[in-house]
Amino acid sequence: MVKGSKVQYTDAIKKEAQRLGFLSCGISKAEFLEEEAPRLEDWLNRNRHGEMQYMENHFDKRLDPTKLVDGAKSVISLLLNYYPSQEQNPGSYKISKYAYGTDYHFVIKDKLKALLQFIQEEIGEVHGRAFVDSAPVLDKAWAAKSGLGWIGKHSNLLTKEVGSFYFIAELIVDLELEYDAPVTDHCGTCTACMDACPTEAIVAPYVVDGSKCISYFTIELKNEIPGEVKGKFEDWMFGCDICQDVCPWNRFSQSHREPLFHPHPELLAMTKKDWEEITEEVFKTLFKKSAVKRTRFSGLKRNIAFLK
Repeated sequence: MVKGSKVQYTDAIKKEAQRLGFLSCGISKAEFLEEEAPRLEDWLNRNRHGEMQYMENHFDKRLDPTKLVDGAKSVISLLLNYYPSQEQNPGSYKISKYAYGTDYHFVIKDKLKALLQFIQEEIGEVHGRAFVDSAPVLDKAWAAKSGLGWIGKHSNLLTKEVGSFYFIAELIVDLELEYDAPVTDHCGTCTACMDACPTEAIVAPYVVDGSKCISYFTIELKNEIPGEVKGKFEDWMFGCDICQDVCPWNRFSQSHREPLFHPHPELLAMTKKDWEEITEEVFKTLFKKSAVKRTRFSGLKRNIAFLK
């Protein structure tokens, strides 16, 4: 291993993360998330994950990074901006901004691999794994612990500088680094997100009932959408950005610079009628490498029919 101090390693990693296009990088000690354990247990016991059965799996791994990477010492948290410069046709059915372009899993995984490779080439034999919300890792908790922001009342990570429209990812490595301190909460008395949620999914400050969220109904729920939420979706057909759109901190959002996140030109122009008449062929063209594929053509058609 190349000799250097923890400060030098940390500095080099943060500089490389910036070069790779990440918005920010924070680092925390890889240890058991003591505060999160009772919260997660309570959330699951109250069935706030609905049909997302996978949330019940790997409880220990979600809370302890050393169970994911042998000898883990540090969790490197990274943010990648996805705020678009253009939005959809205003009177149309809506797709969450994060799903406009190429599926973020592919984009971020490539950047994380490049960062890990950089660490191995510059520092030496470092072992680690990359995570992009598809593994049992509590992304927001680690990002907050690493000083990248605070978790807002809508349960998304927030920063004073750029709001909340970004992805969170991690590298868990067996290398000791300099650790960042958490930042303070700046939600204050604001309840904009809670007041705006049409399905009342934010059941208390900082507590979201996932099974009541529009994103859950339009993406995760595989069965029929329950009738009691009919008329409450405000034209969202895939995901929902309401709690983020109304957040005062998001007035500081700036457009991303990632070409792969640019939407298919047709996507922004489509009207309600276009969406209602969408064919499987058009769906495949528009969402070839998109996160929208998760809901499948049949799922999107179900969502649109529910909105009509």
